[in-house]
Amino acid sequence: MDAILLTLGLVILVGAGDALVRGAVALSLQFGIPTIIISATVVAIGTSAPELLISVQAALEGAPGIALGNVVGSNIANVLLVLGIPALIVPIAGCGPDAHRNLYLMLGATVLFSAMVLGGTIFWWGGLALVSVAVIMVWDSVRVARAIRAGPDFEVPDELAELGDVDPDMARWKVLLLIAVGIVGLPIGAQLLIDGARAIALDFGISEAAIGLTVVAVGTSLPELATTVMAALRRHADVAIGNVIGSNIFNITAVIGAAALAAPLAVPEEIASRDLWVMIGASIVLTAFVLMCRRIGRRAGGAFLLLYGIYIYYALAG
Repeated sequence: MDAILLTLGLVILVGAGDALVRGAVALSLQFGIPTIIISATVVAIGTSAPELLISVQAALEGAPGIALGNVVGSNIANVLLVLGIPALIVPIAGCGPDAHRNLYLMLGATVLFSAMVLGGTIFWWGGLALVSVAVIMVWDSVRVARAIRAGPDFEVPDELAELGDVDPDMARWKVLLLIAVGIVGLPIGAQLLIDGARAIALDFGISEAAIGLTVVAVGTSLPELATTVMAALRRHADVAIGNVIGSNIFNITAVIGAAALAAPLAVPEEIASRDLWVMIGASIVLTAFVLMCRRIGRRAGGAFLLLYGIYIYYALAG
């Protein structure tokens, strides 16, 4: 029964997150908001909605291990799993639009978050600082996107292909229905997943942090994984690096920030002593590929997946 609750929660989370993104994007297009701005805000935030709901709900229910493990595990999965699988299909370019600039933002956010984790507890003021960084990041992304769009060399992209075949002419009632499904489904899925995860942890003697770092993290990373796999199948995997960097920034700043504002987050010992460093290591590996503009090919993708499998084993065994 616990596994059913967890699986059902994951399914509802992924479905509701997809509905929210599609509905919000269609509504934005109908109101004439530029695609490039939608990509930098609505889509990025929408694909991280499962992490946000899970971490906030877990913090309110006194499960900081799930809240923190969800984000740390998701950021590890984003690099090793979300980039590893598509790289087996088609090589992923290490350089993309604004890759270097966003990479430095990710590294800065990682340093700030790491300092808070090593402090033992993330309080409301730390959460406020992280959320402030997220707000500044979104504002800056919109500013840069608008500047690019206003430039003389800007070409309007194929909006439907870029945004996953969202129909801008979708009936308004369908758009509102998608948004409503997302808004209602996300908290329901989050609650079911947390209940199932906590029960499984109790039944098998596994820590809540370990469940958050593995099962919950992989589940909430499914939107990013689905996006990059589909991009690889369509031979557009070059956007994967930007998606991963943006998601990791948002996870560290907005998700943990919101969770810490909801309740203080006491850091489990295993996260501070092991998993945080794995996350930092994955970020360094990603940094090397971006700075050297090296493609992530099939060998690197296979190595990423092997490393992720080893990490999952030790996370559940330890």
